[in-house]
Amino acid sequence: MADTWFTSDFHLGHFNIIRYCKRPFADTQEMNAAIVERMNASVKPDDVLYFLGDFCMGGPKAVAVYRNQIACKTIHFIDGNHDGTTRKVQHLFTSWSSLSEIRVGKQGIVLCHYAMKVWPHHSRGTWQLYGHSHGNLPDDPLSFSMDVGVDCHDFRPWHFDEIQAVMMVKAEAKAKDIEMRQSTVGKDE
Repeated sequence: MADTWFTSDFHLGHFNIIRYCKRPFADTQEMNAAIVERMNASVKPDDVLYFLGDFCMGGPKAVAVYRNQIACKTIHFIDGNHDGTTRKVQHLFTSWSSLSEIRVGKQGIVLCHYAMKVWPHHSRGTWQLYGHSHGNLPDDPLSFSMDVGVDCHDFRPWHFDEIQAVMMVKAEAKAKDIEMRQSTVGKDE
């Protein structure tokens, strides 16, 4: 059975991202090699990958070269703000969208390059996964949202089970928060 993975913000070939995000690489060759190596060590050819934007810098040929280095055959692409060139060769990916609502098993997930405060079915346990912020947004421990970018996860993708474990902790925190709020209702009167 295929595993399901999520990631974003490779910025392959983007030298300035190393400085902007304090990435621990000397140059883009080192960064590109590390990201692709960690991707292929985790995501197998028959797995499913959801990529949430900002793939690479360079022209269409560079996009094709980088795409061919990734072993996974099924990559669903949610475009980001640095994907103008990648958009021109979107046929290299299984699907392309700006926002996607998916299900993994029974779990609903909304995918977007950008973080959202609310999203479809957020009050019913649907998750929202995003990138773009490179780990710079404070996490809301009571919100079923999460930055899945490589800067948040040792430059490797997130497996569905890893995200599910994070969301279970958030669900417990949310349940405790609701219980605490309900226990204080009426006490101030």
